[in-house]
Amino acid sequence: MDAFSGDETAPFFGFIGAAAALVFSCMGAAYGTAKSGVGVASMGVMRPELVMKSIVPVVMAGVLGIYGLIIAVIISTGINPKAKSYYLFDGYAHLSSGLACGLAGLSAGMAIGIVGDAGVRANAQQPKLFVGMILILIFAEALALYGLIVGIILSSRAGQSRG
Repeated sequence: MDAFSGDETAPFFGFIGAAAALVFSCMGAAYGTAKSGVGVASMGVMRPELVMKSIVPVVMAGVLGIYGLIIAVIISTGINPKAKSYYLFDGYAHLSSGLACGLAGLSAGMAIGIVGDAGVRANAQQPKLFVGMILILIFAEALALYGLIVGIILSSRAGQSRG
């Protein structure tokens, strides 16, 4: 039996990274969907003809969960200690990848939810605010996209620790 090197626990960190990416991104997506959905329902009572136009924040929030899914799949396919050595460096790279994507998705979902709720209600009263609301939502979504990009870069670092 080989001596304990500490790398036996490395897959744990990798799998936690995959779980964190998916869980935190989906939490952001759920919050954004719920919060902006409440705004759409409230606005729909006064102006039902604007409901379909006001679904944009709900769709943008739903995309956040897909970002987490992408990183979770990338990470989980990179964890195969039987095929190739998987060191602590790899586990930490995957953990940081998942946390970067997941927490960025969570924060973006909170921003989308708050802006979406207030934005669709304001849009019902003043239609000129629609473009401004969309721009703010795009910038909020970009936060999650930054997390996805950094997550992909960090995940690609796994496997580079030792020859």
